[in-house]
Amino acid sequence: MDDIVKIGAGNIGAILKGEGPAGLGHPFANPIYLIDIHIAGTTYVLDIDELEPDLKIGQKLKFYREPQNMHDPLAILIRDDEGNKLGYVPKKTNPILSRLMDAGKILYGIIREKEYVDTWLKIMVQVYLDD
Repeated sequence: MDDIVKIGAGNIGAILKGEGPAGLGHPFANPIYLIDIHIAGTTYVLDIDELEPDLKIGQKLKFYREPQNMHDPLAILIRDDEGNKLGYVPKKTNPILSRLMDAGKILYGIIREKEYVDTWLKIMVQVYLDD
């Protein structure tokens, strides 16, 4: 009985944020694999060569909607955990993913592989949804 965690009004918020007692994890959060993509536009990121050594396989990347993007109103920006811009979700993949994000779903990417193809840094990412 010593391992039973009592949930009260004082700690329910922390538990829902995943900050509660050890071993409880994140309630209601299951990662769902959606699709593999490459990061589009890495060629236009000025400091991509300096950022590349810090990009690790298995690293989580953050997705941000850019509805005011003048080239694509469905654009999804991709940043690393330091907030550095890496590029975008490819335009052909945007319609479904942007609708999910606009509906309040949290999407993110995990770096699967990276390699230089001539001067282009090709970063392959697995896209996940937490639900």
